[in-house]
Amino acid sequence: MADWGNAVLFAATVLAFVLGLSSIIMGFLPQPAGAEGNGMKEKVEYGFFGVSGLVIGVLLLVALNW
Repeated sequence: MADWGNAVLFAATVLAFVLGLSSIIMGFLPQPAGAEGNGMKEKVEYGFFGVSGLVIGVLLLVALNW
């Protein structure tokens, strides 16, 4: 029961990695044919959120191993 902090930190780390990777993967998926001209904007947004999620995951991983 003493390691609740580590368990919560581990869960947040896994969540950040999963959200980061899924955002990067979604950025590489092709857009539907009926989509308007927002394709590049969405790819940049997905890339930004993906990299942000991975960076937060790495920071949490460092905090977990500290």
